[in-house]
Amino acid sequence: MYKKKAMTSEKASKVKRQGHEDAREFAGVLGIAQEFIYEPQAKRDVVDTEGYAYSVKSGEKKWQIFLYGKSRFESDYDFNASPLGDLFLECINCFPESYDEYKKNKLKCKENLKKPMRRLCEELSKEKLLSFFLKKSIFNSGEVHFLVIKHEGIFHVFWHEDVVNILKDNFIVKNSKAKNKTQMDDQKVVFKVQTVDRAKEICQLKTCGEIEMRNDSAIHYREVKFWLNKRITFELLTSKIMEKKQAKEKLILYGSAIKKLSKPLNFRH
Repeated sequence: MYKKKAMTSEKASKVKRQGHEDAREFAGVLGIAQEFIYEPQAKRDVVDTEGYAYSVKSGEKKWQIFLYGKSRFESDYDFNASPLGDLFLECINCFPESYDEYKKNKLKCKENLKKPMRRLCEELSKEKLLSFFLKKSIFNSGEVHFLVIKHEGIFHVFWHEDVVNILKDNFIVKNSKAKNKTQMDDQKVVFKVQTVDRAKEICQLKTCGEIEMRNDSAIHYREVKFWLNKRITFELLTSKIMEKKQAKEKLILYGSAIKKLSKPLNFRH
């Protein structure tokens, strides 16, 4: 049976260091390197002199948008005010508190997970709830104003509302399906997007992100993980937003970000 490898602590530390360096570099591009303060647990990686907050994403494959345990969903007002909070807790409660107990009953736990995962998929198929979920998870309900993607040494900046609207309008929400006899249906919520393979002249559905349970160790147990694929997300955003402006050598703005940042960056839009 194939088992997905968990990220080692050494690799996780390397990812955090790279995130810190990229955020610092972006602050330098904005001209606020001296005021830069990095908060690794916060959604806000950089805050400029106008009060705008930026989430800086780099990485080559995937971004972990959140990894939350039971206490987060119990205490978070936004999640509690929506149907999603209770559903995330239902997913978590499909697994016993003891990791050792879980190892003895993995199949039963996964069978129990099917029902809340199906309901979670059903709720996230609703436009308003999907929009809420994306705004909450990526931008902490508007606390962060811009998504910044570092790609091939260039920082690409997107206004949060543009990001949420594009993802919401293009995500096809499904439950996962078993690919072999060792797997089980309905263990995840999968966000698919339609892409075009120009070489083969065919349309394809590709996975842009997933919500899944993380139960790979006693340390990371009974946690809900939401991740996005960097390349597919970046290509989706850049293909759907026609207006862009190279504000600086290493800075490209898209859509609403052009007008929002024309004054702070001192250029005409």
